[in-house]
Amino acid sequence: MTRPENSRCGTLYVVATPIGNLEDITLRALRTLKEVDLIAAEDTRHSQKLLNHFGIHTRLISYYREKETERAHELVLRLQEGENIALISDAGTPGISDPGAILVRLARQAGIAVVPIPGPSALTTALSAAGLTEGTFIFLGFLPSQKGQRQKLLASLADSEHPLVVYESPNRMEGLLADALAVLGERRAFWARELTKSYEELQGGNLSELLTLAGSRRNKGESVVIICPGIKNQAEGDNLEELLLWYRDHSGLSLKDACRKLASDLGLSRSQIYQQALELWQHKD
Repeated sequence: MTRPENSRCGTLYVVATPIGNLEDITLRALRTLKEVDLIAAEDTRHSQKLLNHFGIHTRLISYYREKETERAHELVLRLQEGENIALISDAGTPGISDPGAILVRLARQAGIAVVPIPGPSALTTALSAAGLTEGTFIFLGFLPSQKGQRQKLLASLADSEHPLVVYESPNRMEGLLADALAVLGERRAFWARELTKSYEELQGGNLSELLTLAGSRRNKGESVVIICPGIKNQAEGDNLEELLLWYRDHSGLSLKDACRKLASDLGLSRSQIYQQALELWQHKD
């Protein structure tokens, strides 16, 4: 390994590893993992399978969330003593919703060279297959596990003009989609599941459609969900009846979805809106 010029310190390599398909690892990543003195891995048992597959025998040390700060200080000392260290997570790019940021920050503060080795990322993989025309997005990582906190965060972004990109675990997918629908109203969304694996699934549709799909089966593997911005047209009207008429005639939403959107925007319950909406929809010419 090449060390920084005029430095006795080692180098920290932030190495992206496959998110599923092992063929996605780069030649540079393989060379780096072979040549460093030590590999700091989120889960050594998981990463050992990757190293065995490619015949890499570099020593592993654990670097997981619960011990991240403590282990980061230890690794910085090793770097200062001249060791070259590769940082990897279970899958994808370290530091993106995975451990790594603390070690990188401490290394940089200590004047240690940090070299990124780019490669797989669930975030960019999902975005590349979603067909979004927007050039910007808001990445939220994993949302809070508590329903109230999750809904509060979504509500704070309800008026965003940019797609929202989130990661989610299989056992919380239904809850995420239900909260997104309740808080944001009906929107187009994209669900990328088991990316690069044999059961990869890319599914586009409305939030309500994806919620039905999530509730109809047992979900496996982590997912990326992209939630598109709400409709850009602003409802025109000074009272509830005028707003309902606008949604009926101009929004393209169903009665149910219009009620959900107005309930969210006005802070009313859907039951307060539904009966009046039903009468207006029934009398539509």
